[in-house]
Amino acid sequence: MASYRRQLRCRNYFVHLQVSDIDRIDLLNLPVVPHLFQLTMEGGSLHILMLPWFAFGHLLPFLELAKSLARKGHRISFLSTPRNVARLPAIPPPLTPFINFIEIPLPQIERLPENAEATIDLPSADLRPYLSKAFDTFERKLSDLIQNKQIASLDCILFDYAAHWVPNIAVKFGVPCAFFSIFNAAFFSFLGPPSALMGGAGARKKAEELTQLPPWIPFPSTIVFRSFDAPQMFNAAVPDASGVSEMYRAGKSIQGCQIVLIRSCKELEPEWLQLLGHLSEKPIVPVGLLPPSIEQGQHAALEWLDKQGRGSTVYVAFGSEVKLSAAQVKEIAVGLELSGLHFVWALRAGSVPAGLVESIKEQGRGLLCMDWVPQIRILAHPSIGGFLTHAGWSSVVEGLAFGLAMVLLPMIIDQGLIARKLVEKGFGVEVFRKEDGSFTGDEIAKSLRFAMVEDEGKVLREKAKECRNLFGDEKLHDFYVSESIQHLKRLVEAGLSV
Repeated sequence: MASYRRQLRCRNYFVHLQVSDIDRIDLLNLPVVPHLFQLTMEGGSLHILMLPWFAFGHLLPFLELAKSLARKGHRISFLSTPRNVARLPAIPPPLTPFINFIEIPLPQIERLPENAEATIDLPSADLRPYLSKAFDTFERKLSDLIQNKQIASLDCILFDYAAHWVPNIAVKFGVPCAFFSIFNAAFFSFLGPPSALMGGAGARKKAEELTQLPPWIPFPSTIVFRSFDAPQMFNAAVPDASGVSEMYRAGKSIQGCQIVLIRSCKELEPEWLQLLGHLSEKPIVPVGLLPPSIEQGQHAALEWLDKQGRGSTVYVAFGSEVKLSAAQVKEIAVGLELSGLHFVWALRAGSVPAGLVESIKEQGRGLLCMDWVPQIRILAHPSIGGFLTHAGWSSVVEGLAFGLAMVLLPMIIDQGLIARKLVEKGFGVEVFRKEDGSFTGDEIAKSLRFAMVEDEGKVLREKAKECRNLFGDEKLHDFYVSESIQHLKRLVEAGLSV
């Protein structure tokens, strides 16, 4: 913790700087961060602890928000495990004095594989509850850190759905807490009030109920689960080996927090944000969509894309959480071949069936990437015209920020609802599937050609391009971050600090 204390002392210089001190910054050897002095003069910086769930679909949005807050001069203590922190993208040098990573090793948990510190490390989904058990050991560790003043001058705790015990810690130490939802408002509104998530009033009794609009949604919508994705969501309400269900964690987090920050904006889902506030009985504060920053550096995929025609290529990726079966990989490969389109396909090495690499090389229209790829740079490349995706919220934000035609193949959790929301708004097309969730290469090809080539998909392509004005509007989303900071400051002023 020695390095942590040194960074905190450096940061405190910023808190006390006045306009007359600007000329002396070089003497302090501290970096200049945009908007820092404006915010300092408005009332000083906050010290915010962030605690995301151990999944990169959660860690990365938390990190994006951390960077957005740090750009405005606020201090972040980011709590996770050593291996997770090591795998996060590098922080831009001007922001490093404001973001401190606190690394806490996980204890050995029965059935949890060695070195498994995130969902991406789990060989199968049935081991997830044991990662949750390991995550829950942070309850005691976080309490000890605050109790022993190893995290000092803390103004607020920003926590993820899995850390349902944070509100109890916040009450114990008199620290305000806010739940940061990486899920959009439509998803949580569909699930219902906290009581429904926690198995009380409004809880579904069978999976089929998830395929219908619940009575608390007062407006027409097509955003429902299908027969193939409803059972998985229903099972999330069943207590697992960690002692509670995934849905209970989310409901308890909403119930216990003081405000809900959410990765959304009023321009995208105003009616859902309003409904979520009514259902949760909590202030709902959009932080914007946190549009991505383009990474630096070169990659073989970018060099390959430089040789393709403008808008001619589809990018194919299914995120860090989805584990495709061999049958699914085969049908996607068939669909890409039948589509006649050029493609870049990011696929984990462990998911590549025999013969696929050779087949793609033989076709000569695609590039298979089995290691890390600079996804944002690929999506931003002028040769990319479409995105075949699992409809994870981060991937959707990234794709639409660059105006890409979205071809949606949802797999887990909220992805089905996100896909139907995009289809409802005319931003994408969902691949047709059978009742059991299976799909064919023919349907993949049909959806790809509709979205990227055929005249019938022209309206979709135009709407997707228009999305750049919303999803990629950095000024708009920076405004939302500033607004959320004001809400946090009011929360801190009304509460107590350690």
